Amino acid sequence: MFDRPTRLFLILGGFFVCNALIAEFLGVKIFALEATLGLAPLDWNLFGQSGSLSFTAGVLLWPVVFIMTDIINEYYGRRGVQLLSYLTVGLILYAFVFAYLSIGLAPADWWVGIQSAQGVPDMQAAFSAIFGQGMWIIVGSVVAFLIGQLVDVTVFHRVRRFTGERYIWARATGSTLVSQLIDSFVVLYVAFVLGPQKWSLELFLAVGTVNYVYKFVVAIALTPLIYLGRTLIDRYLGAECSRTLRERAAADRVAGA
Repeated sequence: MFDRPTRLFLILGGFFVCNALIAEFLGVKIFALEATLGLAPLDWNLFGQSGSLSFTAGVLLWPVVFIMTDIINEYYGRRGVQLLSYLTVGLILYAFVFAYLSIGLAPADWWVGIQSAQGVPDMQAAFSAIFGQGMWIIVGSVVAFLIGQLVDVTVFHRVRRFTGERYIWARATGSTLVSQLIDSFVVLYVAFVLGPQKWSLELFLAVGTVNYVYKFVVAIALTPLIYLGRTLIDRYLGAECSRTLRERAAADRVAGA
């Protein structure tokens, strides 16, 4: 029913949107990286702030989202990434609307205490806490995601203009590092500096820096997956079709510049 390039775009796009949605909802959990790895607390100290390496669970998936961005960029160009980015933002907002509507539903009496034996005395309160993320956090994450995606696609194609088909790592990993830098600070600024918590500048800079260093390390570590993804896609599409898609993707950026 669909040709291979269309089928591939649907698969990549579905995986892209799914990862972004899951990351948004997992982001409510904060985990300690050192304890997870069985290490002693690092006790970092930046800008007069100190603490352990604590991140939202969403960081497990966001690097995958940005890798998917680079792969889609490589084969479907600026318009392919922008279409999926706008679609993802719309679906994230759509999901949160229904999450808030579901919180407002009157809980069944028997359901509220059904998990008491497992340490959850009030299921309604737990449900509200998990799915009812603060509005500022939602706005911050959506704005940061959209800006990060637009920056990623721009940097990707600017590097590609100078390197051509060479140095895949430079345009893929380089664009991710720049977009993650912006994403790391924008989400914190909107959610916690402009929001009701009113973080100090020092706390904002410290937490943002720690988050970015983590994303930086992960982005470098995942660079081989870009090459693996390209190899698998080239085999699936065939050399001629793959080359045609990449040429169209590069021309799409030139036309949109």
